[in-house]
Parts: sequence; C-alpha cells; structure tokens
Amino acid sequence: MPEYKAPLRDIKFVTEELLNFSTHYANIPGGEEATPDMVDAILEEGAKFSERVLSPLNRIGDQQGCTFTDGVVTTPDGFKEAYQQYVEGGWPALAHSEEVGGKVYLNRLV
Repeated sequence: MPEYKAPLRDIKFVTEELLNFSTHYANIPGGEEATPDMVDAILEEGAKFSERVLSPLNRIGDQQGCTFTDGVVTTPDGFKEAYQQYVEGGWPALAHSEEVGGKVYLNRLV
C-alpha cells in the first residue's frame, strides 16, 4: 500500500506566497498570534497526524465501512482511537477563542 506524505511544500507555498496569510491574520482579532512559526508548527504536526494516524486507516475504512444498526453507528476498527488522539492533541480547539480554551489546546500542538 502506498504511504501518504502530506504535501507541506505545496501547502506552505499556497499559504505564504498565494494567500499571504500573515497579512490576512494580522487584520483579524487574535490573528496576530498566527505567526509564520506558529503556522508552520501546526502544519508540521497536522502532517504527522495525517501520515501516522489517519492514512493507515484508509484501507480498513474502505474494507469495513460504517454501519448503522438499531440507531447505533459503528465505525471501522481504529477510527474511535484516532478520533480520541485527535481530541487529545487539541485539534478541535484551533477554531476556538482563548476564552474557551483555544489557546490552551493550541499551545499543546507546538
């Protein structure tokens, strides 16, 4: 099975060269904390998570699929544990403000 490698070079080119993210984030409240170093660290950790945790689940996900029986959804083997790692890593908090714990989780990533 081919091994997934996150296209970090391409992602960084788009965010830095095409979208000029630092200027964009500087103009939104709280965006000043989205420094190039911070964004790079988040992208690097996201790439690791995608490559090491999510990618290996593709095959089993295709083979087993999800089921819905008597009102209960069952996911393929490994999906529940991957989601737990996603939550423990603080990924859902990236979209939240500091007042509700966003920064606390964000700091766990970098």
